[in-house]
Amino acid sequence: MGKSKSQGGSHSLEDSANNGVLPKSKKDDDISSLTEGLNSVSIGANAGSDDVPDAIKCVADLISSNKYKNIVVLSGAGISCNAGIPDFRTEGTGLYDNLQKYNLPYPEAVFDLSFYKNNPDPFVQLASELWPGLKHSPTVTHSFIALLEKKGLLLRNYTQNIDMLDVLAGVSEDKMIECHGHFRTASCTKCSRTFDGEECKHVIVEEKKVPKCKHCGGYVKPDIVFFGESLPTRFHKFVKHDTMNADLLIVMGTSLMVGPVNMIPEMVRRKIPRILFNRELVGTFKKPNGMNTRRKSYDTSAQRDIFHGGDCDESIKSLCALLGWEDELNELNASTRLD
Repeated sequence: MGKSKSQGGSHSLEDSANNGVLPKSKKDDDISSLTEGLNSVSIGANAGSDDVPDAIKCVADLISSNKYKNIVVLSGAGISCNAGIPDFRTEGTGLYDNLQKYNLPYPEAVFDLSFYKNNPDPFVQLASELWPGLKHSPTVTHSFIALLEKKGLLLRNYTQNIDMLDVLAGVSEDKMIECHGHFRTASCTKCSRTFDGEECKHVIVEEKKVPKCKHCGGYVKPDIVFFGESLPTRFHKFVKHDTMNADLLIVMGTSLMVGPVNMIPEMVRRKIPRILFNRELVGTFKKPNGMNTRRKSYDTSAQRDIFHGGDCDESIKSLCALLGWEDELNELNASTRLD
């Protein structure tokens, strides 16, 4: 179980490398053309703003070109941090660094199936605090994904999160692949029979007890994927189709450390643009000069990668301002807030 950004323009190769946008490429005419004359691009009321990173201008130009109508989004815990939900691995603030009160043998044990069968209390206490829909509202990044669907541009949204904020933001369940499960349904860890989701919520959130199966007495848990469990059938049913049919990939707020979900950027067709909004370069995403900080080797895939470093919500706000979607984004987000 597990979860979790540069600039550039139409300058020289050295300038592009320093600014975070791919250099000019003969292999991908769409992206290559975007790096020429970005200052003259006019998208939305705020286009041409000098303080907007060129990487975001480049993404805005891609989306506004009307060429990309099968966008696949892959997101991680980083897009939910501004909702007050900690990511898993950030040193000091991540969830795994703040579970001392549960006296776990190791942090990941809270999501370990074998551990849960013997000691469900730590997970029950954690779940009672983090149960979706109680106190955490969708961020503007979640609302952006819903907006992509509203505009007919979203093929699928693959989330590694179990917070259900994408659905609460308005993304249809048929557009969702909740790679690590969700809290809407529940089942027995012993006999695998289904258990009423609302009853499971009541027992955990209100009573702070572990639900027990009415058939065999085994411990029940929400249908989120623990270590030792397989990913949902829905993931395997759609991932090959979606990666073959995607024409644009947007990855946001993830360390890309947990498989097999972290293989999605590798599975999309080689020539489609890959966009990364993240605090750091991850996975096989490349810098404009073809170098990855983890893998010191050249790779032509750098020519189709666009990376902007920073807070996901801030990146999305800048992007939507360029696209002329700012008001829609804000209205949609406001309509889903719990407070």
